[in-house]
Amino acid sequence: MVGTGGPVATFSVWDYVVFAVTIVGAAGVGLFQAIRGRKESSSDEFLLGGRQMTAVPVAMSLTASFMSGITVIGTPAEAYQFGAAFWLFGISYTIMSTITAEIFVPLFYRLGITSAYEYLELRFSRPIRLIGTSMYIIQTALYTGLVIYAPALALNQITGLDLWGVLVATGLVCILYCSLGGLKAVIWTDVLQMGIMLAGFVAVIARGAVIRGGLGQIWEDAGQGGRLKAFDFDPDPLKRHTFWSIVIGGSIMWVAIYSINQSQVQRYISCKTLGHAKMSLYVNMVGLWVTVSLAVFSGLTMYSIYKNCDPLSNGDVSASDQLLPYLVMDILEDYPGIPGLFVAAAYSGTLSTVSSSINALVAVTVEDFIFPVWKNLTPRQISWLNMGLSVFFGGVCIGMAGVASLMGRVLQAALSIFGMISGPLLGLYLLGMLFRTPNSTGGLLGMVIGLVLTLWVGIGGQVYPPTADKTNPLPLSTEGCNNTMSSNYTTTTPWTTSASLTTQSSFRPDIADSWYSLSYVYLSLLGMLVTIVCGLLISAITGGCKQKKMNPDLFVKKSDLICFSFINKSETTDDKEKSSTDHHMGVHISADLDIKNLEREKSTKL
Repeated sequence: MVGTGGPVATFSVWDYVVFAVTIVGAAGVGLFQAIRGRKESSSDEFLLGGRQMTAVPVAMSLTASFMSGITVIGTPAEAYQFGAAFWLFGISYTIMSTITAEIFVPLFYRLGITSAYEYLELRFSRPIRLIGTSMYIIQTALYTGLVIYAPALALNQITGLDLWGVLVATGLVCILYCSLGGLKAVIWTDVLQMGIMLAGFVAVIARGAVIRGGLGQIWEDAGQGGRLKAFDFDPDPLKRHTFWSIVIGGSIMWVAIYSINQSQVQRYISCKTLGHAKMSLYVNMVGLWVTVSLAVFSGLTMYSIYKNCDPLSNGDVSASDQLLPYLVMDILEDYPGIPGLFVAAAYSGTLSTVSSSINALVAVTVEDFIFPVWKNLTPRQISWLNMGLSVFFGGVCIGMAGVASLMGRVLQAALSIFGMISGPLLGLYLLGMLFRTPNSTGGLLGMVIGLVLTLWVGIGGQVYPPTADKTNPLPLSTEGCNNTMSSNYTTTTPWTTSASLTTQSSFRPDIADSWYSLSYVYLSLLGMLVTIVCGLLISAITGGCKQKKMNPDLFVKKSDLICFSFINKSETTDDKEKSSTDHHMGVHISADLDIKNLEREKSTKL
């Protein structure tokens, strides 16, 4: 009986058919784009879609890129155990979209860059650019490994799908359409996969509403179980999720993910106008609202069904990330093909993120490491190079899946990776964009100090996870289970892994309950602030920026801060900015950018 514990069914033939059709469909989109654009083999076409993309598909791709399989599986489990506080990230998405669209997009767009880290060389120096690129490659490889491994493990243990078989299949499909179709294939495949992810959530919610007697009953159960108390205004930075940590820390974390992460930057600079680029982020914001709302409500649906029989406490699953797959097999086993749709949804998230990562890794490697050294490559050589790097990075991402098995709770681990590395990088960008005095020495040392601190806190928090009084898990019961491990009881399920619990019980230093317990959401904010403050101080000590003539295009302009830029006015806006630039000093750097753009156009024509 649903909601009373015990083993659940495994995949039927129709479930395998639905899952397989989704994977083949994703590969088919890549092949279609490869055939369609076979005559357009330039690097600009492969990496940026010829800079002719429009707002809506790019927006859906932006949403799908980071709404990964981890989100599909991890967010409902988060709401089930900790309540609907994760819904507050909708406010963070709004702040992030506005900052990215009005500050970062205009700057990157007018510079005509391909790699987001080109800016670091233009503003600071080439060594800093290479360091930023290297940090991104390491971060992305780790994150992508986690994206591949975690959903595969959860689904393997619930559905019986072969773990490494699915891992390799995921990587091969992504390699196929990334290497053949480039960014266009990635974006249009993301559009398909976004729809499948949302359909998976809707299927879970709809079936849960039928079982529980309506959406109103699910909401009532969530309220009685304390799952709707989302607004905690406690300013304690050690508490895992509060209103302040999510709105302030979460906004900075998502700004770091969207504004300077190559996977995202590469999408909005592929738009054909600045207006389309800005609009893609605002449409993406709505997509994020819808996705997080469906994911959280799926978690509340799960709680309504299992409020009297927690599968984790009852021993039916071994980790919280298996809760949603368990629910799907429990409530949808009588509907052949629907569990397969959910698995397809989880893997659509995985495919979209992995393909985005591979394409972005190829872009930064080509632009930051290869083109500056080998400048006379032919279009055919560049095409083979792009495809070869896609295969290489696909293999690296599959290999990193093994490392990801050591990362613990997937949703928090994934966001912590971005916080530890992207926070200091964001601080470096803001240091260069908002202030004219910081020099290369101040920027580099400030970022290193920020990175050391965030790695110290982040890794310490992984080794010695915060205690329950900081994470605040909500009570779960097994009194309604058919078969329990012992007598009926109510428990607060720990969010840590068994390995981390062992570490806690054997030795726990005093610093673990203070410094290491800092909310993971604040890691980006910490890294950003430390980088900016230290960068300004060190630059002042070392004489500041001695280069008097600086290109004004490298800094945020007042014209960038207009809240909306209509698509049909974007060309006029660009002309005005160009005219304004001509009257400023620093024309020599602008000329360098013009030469670079001219060379790119010639390469495209070839």
